[in-house]
Amino acid sequence: MSASRSQPGLRRLFLTRRWPDAVEAELQKRYRVTLNLEDRPLETAELQAAMLDHDVLCPTVSDRIGAEILSAEGRVGLVANYGAGLDHIDLKAASAAGLAVTNTPDVLTEATAELSLLLMLAGARRAGEGERELRAGLWTGWRPTHLLGRRLAGRTLGLVGFGRIGQVTAQMASMGLGMRVLYYARRRAPSEIETQSRARFEPDLLALAAQSDILSVHCPGGAEIQNLIDARVLEALGEYGILINTARGSVVDEPALIDALRTGVIAGAGLDVFAGEPDVNPQLLQLENVVLLPHLGSATQETRTAMGMRVLHNIDDFFAGRRPTDLVG
Repeated sequence: MSASRSQPGLRRLFLTRRWPDAVEAELQKRYRVTLNLEDRPLETAELQAAMLDHDVLCPTVSDRIGAEILSAEGRVGLVANYGAGLDHIDLKAASAAGLAVTNTPDVLTEATAELSLLLMLAGARRAGEGERELRAGLWTGWRPTHLLGRRLAGRTLGLVGFGRIGQVTAQMASMGLGMRVLYYARRRAPSEIETQSRARFEPDLLALAAQSDILSVHCPGGAEIQNLIDARVLEALGEYGILINTARGSVVDEPALIDALRTGVIAGAGLDVFAGEPDVNPQLLQLENVVLLPHLGSATQETRTAMGMRVLHNIDDFFAGRRPTDLVG
């Protein structure tokens, strides 16, 4: 760990991971910033210690901020999350401890939607299989029946969740790829959003899966929707279907998905998130019909910098006595 050389007396921030250089530099102009120079996941004891002598804790999705951390007596008054998702933070414990929590919505929408389309295309056109074959020196040349995939134009995309990312994914898929789009959500979107997104509401998840060629997950994590995509949903998706997940690994029943991929219940999958990340189920690694990415949904220079600046804006508001724009709850 290393603290910045900012002037003494400034508010103290604790960053659990390294952020883009431009963001760290801007933070250090206004605050005393402790950096995790090794850029490694921190232990619970380290996070508890940070709570004692910092004013703001700035975690990421790679941290587990539970009650044992949030209940630590100390200076922290704000947990300023670097990311939109919050299922890694115990919000009830934060509220009980009197801590404010903020996140960074909006700024990662387009980047994550783009990655969803990347996985759709890679899965449908079997790009992962092809690259592995080529790198292994096994490609023997072009032939008419080699690695035949399926085109996306005219196919049906089913979205599970229809927030900002789901809506932009719908627009990209319908207007860019010529796909028909359906969506399932707890609440139906206003008609103007449906029109803009070119998406139609389907109130039943199993019915959505049965009508879809591609099923793409865009809902936040949480105990209430853990394993929402289970064996029944995968069976409804069918033998030509492809599952895409750029949301949270916990939303998909991974053992059921592995079984469905292995036995041909569905054709393939594209995953950017995993239930136990950074650990990935070894059985997934052995399957040819799944494209695996290391949680790259928001991984563009523009997006990751914008996320950090959004955190900074929330921190500035908090210390100025204003309600932070992205205050949760």
